[in-house]
Amino acid sequence: MEQASMRVGLLFAVAGAVGFSFKAILVKLAYRFGVDAETLLALRMAFSLPFFLLLGAIGGRQAAVALTRIDWLWMALLGLFGYYLASYFDFLGLAYISAALERLILFLYPTIVIAVSALFLGKPITRRMAVALAISYLGIGLAVGHDLKVTGEAAEVLIGCGLVFASAVSYALYLMGNGQVVGRLGSARVAAYASSFACIFSIVQFIVMRPLDALAQPWQVYGLALAMAAFSTVGPVWLVSEAIRRLGAGPVSLTGTLGPVITIFLGWLLLDEAIGATQLMGTAMVIAGILIMIRPRAK
Repeated sequence: MEQASMRVGLLFAVAGAVGFSFKAILVKLAYRFGVDAETLLALRMAFSLPFFLLLGAIGGRQAAVALTRIDWLWMALLGLFGYYLASYFDFLGLAYISAALERLILFLYPTIVIAVSALFLGKPITRRMAVALAISYLGIGLAVGHDLKVTGEAAEVLIGCGLVFASAVSYALYLMGNGQVVGRLGSARVAAYASSFACIFSIVQFIVMRPLDALAQPWQVYGLALAMAAFSTVGPVWLVSEAIRRLGAGPVSLTGTLGPVITIFLGWLLLDEAIGATQLMGTAMVIAGILIMIRPRAK
């Protein structure tokens, strides 16, 4: 029974990685119909909100600890940084760079956690971590060079990289805050309610920044937003949560290394994005650096 549960957990983890990787593809496809980032994000979050509220309610019934006012404040802050700002910067950046480069930059979030911990929490960077950081960012440099060569638009690529890197920073801050509450409240409940707050923030942003006429989009945009909500937002959040419950965070984090590879393939298949040797080399270096970073220390 335990082995069967582990196999299901591994299947969930891989499916979650595929779902998260597919998000950038869906965003790029939707942009072809002229929708802007604020409207697309609001549609994605509006479709996702009922499911997150349901998951949160289910998690609340099964929980042994009730949420306090401070817990709700934590949920709001985590939703602000982890799913709202990270998603918004990501959507903005995808208007400028390829889906493959976007996924690779987002994959740097463990390096940002290490850097922020060193700068503000006084945690030292070991030699192994320094080597991992150097490998990862050299790999990003190669991947950026590939996009510059393909597009020839240096300014756009750099703007897109900056926006997506801001998304990765926001997500790293979410992860650092997440550790303060998830042990007591449970990962599923935290993810559900933090995501619900992010959905509300995104919808409010749309109301403030765009006229309601902006909702008059082609049916394809609504279809892609719905697919994004189901297969690249709610589905992966639940799948990864269940995978962590069965396997633990360590093994699940390793399956995340599939993300950049999956996105490169899907970008080539569905978006006609070019694949180059420097891009593949950069991807391999980033994955290698992250694997070095998350590998447990030898005892």
